Order: sequence, then C-alpha cells, then structure tokens
Amino acid sequence: MHRRVAIVTDSTASLPPQLVEKLGVTVAQIQLRIGDWVDDEVRVPVPRLVDALRDQVEVATTPPDPGAFFWAYADAAASGVDAVVSLHVSTGLSQTADAARIAAAQVKVPVHVVDTRTVGMSLGYAVVAAATVAAAGGPVQRVLQAAQHSYHRSAELMYVDTLEYLRRGGRIGATAAFVGNALSLKPLLTMTDGRIAPLDRALGTDRALRKLVDHAVRHAGREQVDIAVEHFDATERARTVLGLLRTRVPHVRRFLTTSVSSAIGAHVGPGAVAVTVSPV
Repeated sequence: MHRRVAIVTDSTASLPPQLVEKLGVTVAQIQLRIGDWVDDEVRVPVPRLVDALRDQVEVATTPPDPGAFFWAYADAAASGVDAVVSLHVSTGLSQTADAARIAAAQVKVPVHVVDTRTVGMSLGYAVVAAATVAAAGGPVQRVLQAAQHSYHRSAELMYVDTLEYLRRGGRIGATAAFVGNALSLKPLLTMTDGRIAPLDRALGTDRALRKLVDHAVRHAGREQVDIAVEHFDATERARTVLGLLRTRVPHVRRFLTTSVSSAIGAHVGPGAVAVTVSPV
C-alpha cells in the first residue's frame, strides 16, 4: 500500500533500532558533547559516557542540526509522500522541534512538526502509533490523531539515583528542593506540562523502584496499555521492574525494554530506570 505520510522523530524517542527499521521511521540524532568531542549520540559508547559522567567531565547535548531534518524531509518528498509528520521531544527539555521547524520551512512537502511535550518511550509509542497508521496508507490527519491520542494519555515515570546530573544540565528547578539533602532519599520524577517534575520519593533504591511500579500500576488501571521499561546502565534494575509489572498489570498489549538514548542518559545519569504507560 502506498505510504502517504512519512514519519520523522529524534533519538530521544529511545526506540530500539529493529523497531525503527520495521516502522520505516527516520530518526534525527541528538548531538552529544563529552569534553571537546562531539558526535551523534548513537555513535557514543555508553561506557565512555558513563565514565565521563562519573568523572565529572563536562557533558552536554544539542539538537540535531536543521540540515539533518532538511535532508530527512527532502528524502521523504522524493519518495512521493503527501506530507511528513515530525514528532519530537518536549521543548521544555530541548530545542529540537525548533530546529525541525527551520528545516520544514525550506522544503516543498508539507511538514507537521509536533512538540509532544514528553520524552523517552512516551514519545516512542506516539511514533509507533503514527507510523502504524501511516504504513496502512492513512492520511495525515489520521496519523496526527493517532500520535496525539498516544502522547496525550501516556505517563512517563522515572527513577534516578541522584539529581546531580539533572542539576548539571539545568533540567530541574523546584525538583531539587523537593528532594532536599538526604542522601538516602531517592527521587521519582514525571513529565508535567512538558517539563520534569517531582512525583514521589522513597528511602533507598529498592523502595523507590517498588513505588515506581506502584505508580505505573495506578496509571495502567483496567485499560489495555503498552508498557516500556527504559534504563541507562541499569539492566538488572530494569529486569526487576519489568518482572514486577508483568505480575501486576494484566491488560498489556505490548511490553518493551530498551536502553534510553544517550542524550537522556547524560541528564538522568547511570542507574536510572523509567516506565512508560501508554493506553492503547
């Protein structure tokens, strides 16, 4: 079936490569800087980034160059699509959508740039929803509606070992005061109005992860949902959380585990685990 709409996103969607290939989605890479070295985040080995963070080497992220979006849109136009839907990380966290809009103004095919006001697999599942409709030959308005239905209803729930990395990157404000200075107090965070916000806290990692699961279960309710467990350098924690969710959330259409993008990892730090709950 002829695809009428092309889907573009950015690498903070944290989609596994095999799923990106299956969906036929184009992913623009966030740029990651470690000291004086800059590259696409997908090319940065996770161990190198983890070592840099722990050694307090300066780490920063920047949006893809507008040129990367321009060529993605131009290639889509050349393939004969009627329009492009470009879904991106919240502008409360990154100026990626602004870079996409600059490029969109320079191509002939209509490009719908969407600030999803979220990140991680909440963005990723919106991309999956949009790409599924697009692959079936759906028109642009149906593709946009599928994406909006997904990201408006998804919850992004996060555990981090420490707020230090978010503080370094300027991604927290009131959140820092929420946690205070107690070293054993572990924060749980969420996305609210396009920004990272406090959700809960617990004494110790084990209790915090159990609370993370509790919040995910409440968000899932009795609806059918997709669930993703994402992590940064925390494979065993992610497996534990996934196992708990499998026993407590019965109406799951799709479970997925994935490493978050290195651009997210640079801000949340090693040991972070997130759960995305996305009603179907």
